[in-house]
Amino acid sequence: MSEQNTKEAEPRVNAPADHSTPKANPLQNFLRGSGGRSLGLVIALALLFVVGAITSGDRFLNLENFLTIFRYASIIGVISIGVTFVITAGGIDLSVGSVMGLATVVASLTAVQLAATQSHWILMVLVALAVGAGAGLINGLVIAYGNVVAFIATLAMLVGARGFAELISGRSTQIVTNRDFLQIMRADFLGVPILIWIFVLVAVAGWFLLNRTTFGRRTIAIGGNLEASRLAGIKVKRHLVYLYILAGVAAGIAGVMMLGRTTAGTSTHGLLYELDAIAAVVVGGTLLIGGRGTIMGTVLGVLIFSTLTNVFIQNNLDTSVQALAKGLIIVVAVLLQQRFAARGPRRAKAKPIRA
Repeated sequence: MSEQNTKEAEPRVNAPADHSTPKANPLQNFLRGSGGRSLGLVIALALLFVVGAITSGDRFLNLENFLTIFRYASIIGVISIGVTFVITAGGIDLSVGSVMGLATVVASLTAVQLAATQSHWILMVLVALAVGAGAGLINGLVIAYGNVVAFIATLAMLVGARGFAELISGRSTQIVTNRDFLQIMRADFLGVPILIWIFVLVAVAGWFLLNRTTFGRRTIAIGGNLEASRLAGIKVKRHLVYLYILAGVAAGIAGVMMLGRTTAGTSTHGLLYELDAIAAVVVGGTLLIGGRGTIMGTVLGVLIFSTLTNVFIQNNLDTSVQALAKGLIIVVAVLLQQRFAARGPRRAKAKPIRA
């Protein structure tokens, strides 16, 4: 009996220690988590809209201008979603802009357009996607199985893809003549350009893939701790190849969108787009060191830069000032990331471990 009473008394002894632990405030948890980061981006975007409304008035506050902002954001947004997956896994891809340019050149070759005219315009789309996937496959194999640092491997692809595009195009601009392709890519659905709808569909698919699938969980796990992921049974090298193929396909889709918007394929398409994409991903809240990614944040980051560009254009401000503003935003975002990343381990260390 005394032994039984002792066992029953043990929970009562430990109970005060549990009550002494401060309860988590739901609002604080929300603000510290992804919801708080997204809310901050929404507020920043809203402030930019307010600035645009004050400085430009009706020129800014009209539907056509809003569609212009989203149309401008759509192509770089699709690229940024692909880059989000790579950075979430702790990698980097500097080649997406050049791959996009290469995709526009190959898809607009006379032979490809002639074949598309004789069969179906979708052939041009498939060619652009194949170019992007092929470039991503090369990146992935060199990085995962060749053990080349991602920065160097994708930098080499950046230079190589741009050079190859110049060679096959003869440094000339190739005009898209397939009317069916142009008609589809320039169409509106419910009053919204098809380019924006493509961006929305890619963003939804990217969000679902990252947040609701095993593929997304493995991507986050690899970025958080590559060696632990390998020991847990994840085929890390194979998964990295898939991620770079995904980024390449996103660049291919962006290439198709660029062909539809400009009606031309050229090696200069996508110049410095990789830097804009990385900036949008970082500002959106994806950690550069990997382990945390957010598609919603990336979308908001792209819209912030697109709106900022629009406000500067509306007010005829110098592009140098615009570049300076972008640089400041990126620096602030990275500093905040470092602060939150540094606070994470301290919280984890201070938290008591319970059986």
